Amino acid sequence: MKNLSEILKKPIVKVSSLNAVSVVVRILGGLFVAKAIAAYVGAAGLAVVENMRKFLTPVESFATLGMQNGIIKYVAENEKDEKKLYSVLSTVFLSIFGIVLLFTALLLVFSGYCSEWIFRDSDQYAWVFKVLAFSLPWYAGSLIFIAILNGFGDYKKVIRLNISGNIIGVILSIYLMWKFHTDGALLGLILFQAVYFLFTFYTIWQRFNGFPFLSFKYFDTTILKGLLSYSFMSLFSAILLPIVIISINNKLIDNFSFETAGQWSAMNRLSGFYMMFANTMLTVYFLPKLSVANGINETKQVFSSYYKSILPLFAIGLSGLYFLREFVVLFIFKEEFLPMTELFFWQLLGDFFKVGSLILGYQFFAKKLTKAFVITEVVSSLILLSSSIFFMAEYGAKGAVMGHAFTYFIYWIVLAVYFRKELISIT
Repeated sequence: MKNLSEILKKPIVKVSSLNAVSVVVRILGGLFVAKAIAAYVGAAGLAVVENMRKFLTPVESFATLGMQNGIIKYVAENEKDEKKLYSVLSTVFLSIFGIVLLFTALLLVFSGYCSEWIFRDSDQYAWVFKVLAFSLPWYAGSLIFIAILNGFGDYKKVIRLNISGNIIGVILSIYLMWKFHTDGALLGLILFQAVYFLFTFYTIWQRFNGFPFLSFKYFDTTILKGLLSYSFMSLFSAILLPIVIISINNKLIDNFSFETAGQWSAMNRLSGFYMMFANTMLTVYFLPKLSVANGINETKQVFSSYYKSILPLFAIGLSGLYFLREFVVLFIFKEEFLPMTELFFWQLLGDFFKVGSLILGYQFFAKKLTKAFVITEVVSSLILLSSSIFFMAEYGAKGAVMGHAFTYFIYWIVLAVYFRKELISIT
C-alpha cells in the first residue's frame, strides 16, 4: 500500500489522472459530434468536413506564426524573470497581431480559390473562408494563451480550460449540424476556437492583472529571431502534412468514392480521439520538462518516464479497441461506416508507432534542432504519400492506412537512431 501511495503522489500520475478526465470529456464530446455527423452529414459530408479540419491545421499555425512550442520553451525558461518574460510576451503578441491582419485579408481575397482546392467547388463553400477570416484573431488568441499557460506549467488550468471549452464546443457543433447539416459542421469547426478564446482570455487576464506587457518598449528582436526558428519548424510541418493528407483523401475520392474517403476520414477521426491523451500529455507535461532538461541524463529521465507510463497504457488501449472495433463503429457512427473496420489493424499499428516516436519528435522543438527536424519531416511526408499511393494501388482503400503504419515504423526507427545517446540504458 505504501508503494501504491507513493506512486499515486508522483506528478506524472496526477497529471495523467486529470488529463484522463479531460480526454474522457473530449472523447465523449467527440462521440456525440460523430453521432451528429453520422445523422446529419453522412459519410460523403464527413470527407468534406475532414478536409476542412486538415486545412485549419496550417491556418492556425500561420495565424500564430507556429510559435506555440517556442512560447512554451521561452516562458518556461523565463518564468521567474519578469522583465525577460514581458519581453517574450510582448514580442509574441505584437508579432502575431500583425500576421493575423495579413492572413485575414488573404483569406477574404482568396476564399474562392481555397474552396476550389479544399472542396472541389469554388462557390458553394467560399463563405466558410470568409467566416474563418473574421474569427481568426480570436482563433489565434486562444492558441497563444494556452501555449503561455503550458509554459508556466499550469497543467491544471490548461486541462480545466480544455474540459470547459470542449463542452461548449460540442454543444455548439451539434446545434449547428442539427440546424444546417454540413454547413453547420464546417461552421462549428471554425467557431469553436473563437468561443474558447473567452475562457483563455479571462485566465490570462487574471494572471497578469491585465496585459502590462503589451508595449513596444518590451519588444525584443533577439527573442523574435529565436521564436522564428520554432516558427519555421511548426509552419513547415503544418503545411506539409495536411497537404499530404488532403492529397490522399482526394486520391480516395477520385479512385473510389466520397463514401470511401469518408470512411477513411472517420478512421482518422476515431484515431484523433485516443491520440488526444498522448498529445495532451506531451504538450502539457513532457515538452516543458524537455525544454529545461540539462544534459543527456535529464533528457533520458524524461524519455524513460514516457516509455514506462504512457506507451504501455496506450498499447493496452489499442488492443482492446481492435477487438471491439465493430461495436465501436456502430456505437460512434452507424451501419453505413462498418466497412471501415477493415482499416483498424493498420491504423492502430501505425498509431502505436506514432506514439512511440512522438516524444522523440518533441525533442526537436525542445532543443531547437531545426535542420534535423526539416529533413525528417520531408522524408516522412514523402514516404507517407508515396507508400499510401503504392499500397492503395495494390490493396485498395486499405492501402492508405498501411502507408500510415509503414511511415511511422520507419519514422520511429530513424528518430531512435538519431537520439540513441538519450535512449541508451533507459531503466
